[in-house]
Amino acid sequence: MDIASLVGLLVCLGLVIFGIVFGNSFAVILNFLDAPSALITFGGAFMCILASNTIPDFVGGLKSFTLVLKVPNYNVTEIIGKIIDLSNVARKEGLLALEEAAGNLDDPFLRKGIMLVVDGTDPELVRGIMETELVSIEGRHKTRIGFWDDLGAMGPAWGMIGTLVGLVNMLQNMDDPSAIGPAMAVALLTTLYGSMLANWICAPVAAKLKVNNGAEMMAKEIEIEGLLSIQAGENPRVIEEKLKSFLAPKDRDAIGSSAGGGEDG
Repeated sequence: MDIASLVGLLVCLGLVIFGIVFGNSFAVILNFLDAPSALITFGGAFMCILASNTIPDFVGGLKSFTLVLKVPNYNVTEIIGKIIDLSNVARKEGLLALEEAAGNLDDPFLRKGIMLVVDGTDPELVRGIMETELVSIEGRHKTRIGFWDDLGAMGPAWGMIGTLVGLVNMLQNMDDPSAIGPAMAVALLTTLYGSMLANWICAPVAAKLKVNNGAEMMAKEIEIEGLLSIQAGENPRVIEEKLKSFLAPKDRDAIGSSAGGGEDG
């Protein structure tokens, strides 16, 4: 589980609650719970997103929330180490020996690339196939990110709609003092709910999905470059230095000769 995301979301909520109850009894929190306000803001925002998507895309967008709570399994230094090991196998035993090595990999993308190389596919075609899949993966990611960006935009908009509803009700019942309070509650709480939806949930989720997407794209670009270098018969040491250029200088030392990059065959 990604502790940073979980802690960040919970602490944000905790700080809002602390600000509400500070100097008051905890019962004051009930003043910030209003069913009509929630229906207008959350109901309106989510139903607008449903109207602009298919049901499978809508459900998939909601499910993507769980992705921010998972630690991405993209250890770039480990990936580079695997590619260097594969390059040593190919240099010593030939490209056909990679087929057996591919069976031990749990990365479908890398395994697919290896099989293309083993089958003797033209390097440009290998690159084209792998990059097409890369674009497809990124497209699916952007759909999920767009879901949360759009929902974040709808939250404040529907909060404003709720505010207008509350103000209209208040102005129409100015002669009844008992109606002013509930009407103002709807007016103000819908704005609060809309801002919370946008800035507490949607913005962090969309930002985290973008970070995860960037990490996966870089990992797969490294795999493509590594596979093409192996297919071209480049020296494992050269491949190592080429792939290290994707990393920040402080991370490059983590890839040592233990990964196989020190062997010249």
